[in-house]
Amino acid sequence: MPRTKGDHEARRRDVSEAVWQVMATRGFAGLTLRAVAAELGATTGLLTHYFPTKRALVEYALDLLEQRTVSRPRRHTGKGLAALRDALLDILPLTPEATDSNRIWVSSWDAALADPDLCTDYARKYAQSRDRLTDRVAAAQELGELAPGNPVHIAAGAQSFVLGLVVQALFAPATFPPQRQVELLDDYLTTLTARTDPTTVTRHDPDGGL
Repeated sequence: MPRTKGDHEARRRDVSEAVWQVMATRGFAGLTLRAVAAELGATTGLLTHYFPTKRALVEYALDLLEQRTVSRPRRHTGKGLAALRDALLDILPLTPEATDSNRIWVSSWDAALADPDLCTDYARKYAQSRDRLTDRVAAAQELGELAPGNPVHIAAGAQSFVLGLVVQALFAPATFPPQRQVELLDDYLTTLTARTDPTTVTRHDPDGGL
């Protein structure tokens, strides 16, 4: 009996789930046709129908990861600074699902750095993320919730901070549990909202003192 389109799509979903499970448990470095076949309970010969090369498997895995990242539920608690905070919280590994996604992203950096095309694609993804953060920073500034400044620079700093926190939390989850991550993020945002009181500014003494 010939396979139907529904059968094909169902098989692709099974393959997708197997690829995801391998990446979540073994990291990107452990993504091989043999590992995916074992997770699927199939032969590597069957998988070559979907992935004739390791590069095809890698590209598919990255597309799958991006799809899952984009489709993940997002926080929406308000506008301005609240929206910026939501966007940064959405990046952090605060749930098991978010932890799996971040483990896969971080473990895929090695493959991306070794491949010029993937490296360019990753740079594009992070630039798009900065653009979205920039819009939220600018909106918070318009509402008077953030001090004036170049929103592009502020967004780049926020992205750098939160990605660094992601790495810390993945390597030392006991030291950086979800509550601690949120506290550190809120402390960071406080530094962005702090305004200088002109009455407490330390002025430079022309004679050489403070």
